[in-house]
Amino acid sequence: MAGAIVNMFKVKELRDRLFYTLIILAVYRLGCVITVPGIDANAVFQYFQERMSQQNNSFASYMDFFVGGAFSKFSIFMLGVMPYISMQIIMQLAVIIFPSLKRISQEDGGQRKIASYIRIGTIFVCIVQSLGMTVWADNIPGCQLIANPYLFKALFILTTTTGSMITIWFGDQITARGIGNGISVMIFAGIVARLPSAISELYQKVSGNGEPTLISVVIVFIVLLALIVLVIFEESGQRKIPVHYAKRVVGRKMYGGQSTYIPFKINPSSVIPLIFANALLGLPVTLISTFAEGANSKPWMVKLSSILVPNGLWYTVLQVILIIFFAYFYTQVTLNPTEIARNIRENGGSIPGVRTDKTEEYLTKILNRLILPGSLFLAFIAVVPTILIRFVGFPAEIAMLMGGTSLIILVGVDLDTMSQVEALLKMHHHEGLTKKGKIRSRSL
Repeated sequence: MAGAIVNMFKVKELRDRLFYTLIILAVYRLGCVITVPGIDANAVFQYFQERMSQQNNSFASYMDFFVGGAFSKFSIFMLGVMPYISMQIIMQLAVIIFPSLKRISQEDGGQRKIASYIRIGTIFVCIVQSLGMTVWADNIPGCQLIANPYLFKALFILTTTTGSMITIWFGDQITARGIGNGISVMIFAGIVARLPSAISELYQKVSGNGEPTLISVVIVFIVLLALIVLVIFEESGQRKIPVHYAKRVVGRKMYGGQSTYIPFKINPSSVIPLIFANALLGLPVTLISTFAEGANSKPWMVKLSSILVPNGLWYTVLQVILIIFFAYFYTQVTLNPTEIARNIRENGGSIPGVRTDKTEEYLTKILNRLILPGSLFLAFIAVVPTILIRFVGFPAEIAMLMGGTSLIILVGVDLDTMSQVEALLKMHHHEGLTKKGKIRSRSL
């Protein structure tokens, strides 16, 4: 492994790509601490310190985690790449639902058109989210430094929207001229940036009041290593469906007669159900808790806010239900068994041991068998932070690193990056990162 790391810096192309990626990430991290013009940074800091300590602002914690603390600072990069990710997911669903978009995506240059639609849609998503943040800023005492509310809203929306699009451009540059997977690397950097402060907070708690104890911390970190191993197997695991294509004679040439397979991942929807569930549940819970604290709050709103407290019983139950639902929904939409079966038949293929008219039924059964354990595993990973916070006494910041969306993203992006680096090393006739086996990225 040490030799492989040395080889990474011996290869000029790989060395340049690594340094370029580090420079882009350094500029990105610098922008994450620059506050939006017209915002009092001290007022925002005090507000979020109080809210985070009470652990009643799940949406802010969720957004803050993926941008390395930029959200709670109201920085120019506070939205990060999340609007782009949301628009990508929406467009994936729209291509399947609307036949006109599907036809465009299948034409020559269609993917480029779809990519441009995603960029345009991202701007509108940024504007809507930025407008919501201005409403939130109105409720933070002493936050606004600009007296004119219209000027403040226009400046805030313009700054955060531009910052988000610059962040997406950074990701594109890392993909083109860096180590690849630019958008994923940006999210990875935002999560890792919270690691030092999370470890510091854990150390202060252990050395201060002894809660959690040192023994429990050691046990939890051993369990974390086991979870990482499980996530690696889950992210790279596949169920291969064999497909045999019959021989075809076209003119004087014979085509086909080959055997291949369809790779179905153990968790086909990856981290998407977690993102959907947290976004759908986190924002309403945050709004309810905010309105419940107001002077004109209703009794039913206060009661509902006390029931749906983040990391509480009912919040966790709803989170698990939504994760399982979105795992089935997203997989059935993106991996449509009907379309896959039709493509197999149109190309003269068949699954050994399965009648041609039963192909769709067979694929549906296989997918359902894969989705259930995959969704349950996702739900378990999502509940890990709640268990650590409520029963072990871990700080929320370190608990979120050890489970939920962050753990899957960290492991998945690491696998993808290692796969890219290993491919570049082997292309230049060097040993890969591992002597035995092969690093399989999530996309394969």
